Amino acid sequence: MSALTRKGLRDLWHMRAQALAIAWVIAGGVATLVMSQSTLESLDSTRALFYQEGALADLWAPLKRAPDTLLPQLEAIPGVQAVQPRLLAAATLDVPGFGEPARSEVVSLPIRGGQPLLNRVHLTSGRLPDPDAEGEIVLGEAFAQAHGLRPGDSLHMILRGHARTVRIVGIGTSPEYVYQSPPGAVFPDFRRYAVLWMNRHAMEKALNMDGAFDNLAFRLLPGARQAAVAADVDALLARYGGVGAYGRHEQTSARYLEEEMRQLRTMATLFPAIFLGVAAFLMHVVLMRLLGTQREQVGVLKAFGYGNRTLAGHYLGMAAWIALGGALLGIALGAELGRWLAHVYQGIYRFPFLAYRLSTHAVGLGLAVSLAAASGGALMALRAAAALPPAEAMRAPAPTRFGPTLLERLGFQRWLSPAARIALRDLERRPGRALFTVVGLAMACAVMMVGRFQGDSVERMVDVQLSIAQTHDIEVSFVEPAPRRAVFELAALPGVREAEPLRSVPVRLVHGLRSYRTSIEGVPAGARLRRPIDARLRPVQPQGDGVLLTDYLQKMLDLKPGDRVEVQALEGHRRQREVPVAGFVHEYIGARGYMDLDALDRLLGDGDVVSGALLGVQPGAAPDVYARLDRRPWVAGVASRLASVRSFYATMGESLLVFTLVAALLGAVINFGVVYNAARISLSERGRELASLRVLGMTRGEVGALLLGQLGLLVAVSLPFGLAAGWLLCWLMALGFQSELFRVPVQLTTATYAFAALTVLGASAVSALLVYRRIARLDLVAVLKTRE
Repeated sequence: MSALTRKGLRDLWHMRAQALAIAWVIAGGVATLVMSQSTLESLDSTRALFYQEGALADLWAPLKRAPDTLLPQLEAIPGVQAVQPRLLAAATLDVPGFGEPARSEVVSLPIRGGQPLLNRVHLTSGRLPDPDAEGEIVLGEAFAQAHGLRPGDSLHMILRGHARTVRIVGIGTSPEYVYQSPPGAVFPDFRRYAVLWMNRHAMEKALNMDGAFDNLAFRLLPGARQAAVAADVDALLARYGGVGAYGRHEQTSARYLEEEMRQLRTMATLFPAIFLGVAAFLMHVVLMRLLGTQREQVGVLKAFGYGNRTLAGHYLGMAAWIALGGALLGIALGAELGRWLAHVYQGIYRFPFLAYRLSTHAVGLGLAVSLAAASGGALMALRAAAALPPAEAMRAPAPTRFGPTLLERLGFQRWLSPAARIALRDLERRPGRALFTVVGLAMACAVMMVGRFQGDSVERMVDVQLSIAQTHDIEVSFVEPAPRRAVFELAALPGVREAEPLRSVPVRLVHGLRSYRTSIEGVPAGARLRRPIDARLRPVQPQGDGVLLTDYLQKMLDLKPGDRVEVQALEGHRRQREVPVAGFVHEYIGARGYMDLDALDRLLGDGDVVSGALLGVQPGAAPDVYARLDRRPWVAGVASRLASVRSFYATMGESLLVFTLVAALLGAVINFGVVYNAARISLSERGRELASLRVLGMTRGEVGALLLGQLGLLVAVSLPFGLAAGWLLCWLMALGFQSELFRVPVQLTTATYAFAALTVLGASAVSALLVYRRIARLDLVAVLKTRE
């Protein structure tokens, strides 16, 4: 072992507490990076494997009705490799012991039995339905687990007005329904929404669709242009009520999963950068202090022939050992957090398996960035050491010049005690170190705010969307568009206090070269149960023939009030009309348009029809209303608004709580590392000064207050900057999370600000307590014997 190696090990042992604090900060950054990166890689590989095994389609095409004889023409479209005709229908399920009806989407299986060619069913238990048996189904795993259902259990189902008892013969899932949210909803509701599979022959009887289909799934040839194939499919299906083919980027489940992975990529970049930036600063400060105390040693080593590169390697090696320790700890912690996060995602995205693994790429990336951060902080300190000639290095540095602070020069000295003046003068002569300490503490506060931000923002989204814009109790969807008088029949049901018509029409909006597929909802005059709102959360009523669009569509289609947008209806007579943009509304979920209901009827030209109704019910009357709706054959599905909110919090509440705790812990690690290192360095530099004050008669408490009061001042100064930085960091995250599916508002409550501030103060107090114990144990004689 060389002399420099022994020296380095002794130095590390002497500064072990500071090295450990830096290692913990590095560990926090590496843990966040490894957690995000490993979960992202695991989700990506699991998705690719499940999509491949389940033969997920490349293109979907919903339509009204087409005969099986059309299949040869569809298969002959250039670029098409395989076509899977299917039947899809909405149904209502009555689960024993569950007081509310559940919506379901029923998907047909091949008449001859077996797996479909595309979008296969992954069975977790049981078997597929027997093609010769009536009433056998495969039930979605998420719904089955939520209700404790197993193969052999029975359910009561209403499918297009036909009531029947179905028997569960299998439990499974499909790559087509990895994310299972009810139609029109954003969040999953596993207790009130199910996906199930039934033999096509049984569905044909119930739907009166013998020899016909209403949905197609396509697999494309490698290299085929999806847009060209979709255009050919739309042209062929136009006469059969086709509403437009779409690819995976518009398929609900695939879109949500891709958005989640995009958010993980953002987190894998933003959080580690904060942690490792703070670690680089701490490494710089610690090594600068070490080089200051070893100034003469550096001069002697240079005089004996050690070059700048050798000495740089020596100190970089010390930094590398600290970084390596932190990286290894962070990798172990990140692996455990990654497993937990993967488990959370598997509960939301219904993968039948999740092959979590800690890849060499994630480990290597964690090691690389930690070493880079430590080396970056060390190099800034080593530049000063390399510039010192040996003779000057062996000479003691010039004494620091003290003088009145700016506050004293402004005449405030009469309000400052001697201890306060000493603390302020020390801060003023090292402004750079004080600034970086404040920045580090501010980043700790910001990280803790991000942990609470997600919960605050989601609560705001739910409150605005499901409490202000929507105030109905029950949403009823019809099997087919029905005359508006059907709403009057529902309004007459016992327990219903008011009812409003609902019409939602799939459209494609075109402005210039930009287009977007969405829906337009008809809003009746004087609507109260569902209404668009503006940015000030005030209800907006569509007027005339104009369309109101969400503010996200405004940016996407580059629109302004008064512009005209082409509306291409994708159902009914499929009319195409240009309508004026009357204004824009503010929504966090989805991207759609609103028109006056009468104006929408005129635009479509298919009469006074509605696709559903919104009901407000009297307290306690919901179960009776559900039972009466079940007996109406033209009712396709029923959804409870409040039940959806409760289901969301039951599904997501635990993960939000754990994420908040993890962010608070990581923020406290940064805070502790910054405060503890600053206090230890200050104690090391001012040990002789503090010992002299003790000898002159100051008590331990007064000496401790002198040192820790200075740190307290830095903590106090950092808090407003930390709260501002936290808001900015949350804004950046919200900006990165924006998509057509949902927009995350920057909503931070008073409790969030208080939580971040109190956590910073608490972590600072713990750091101060540890340093105060060292102040109390100062060996006055030994300290006073040291040379300046």
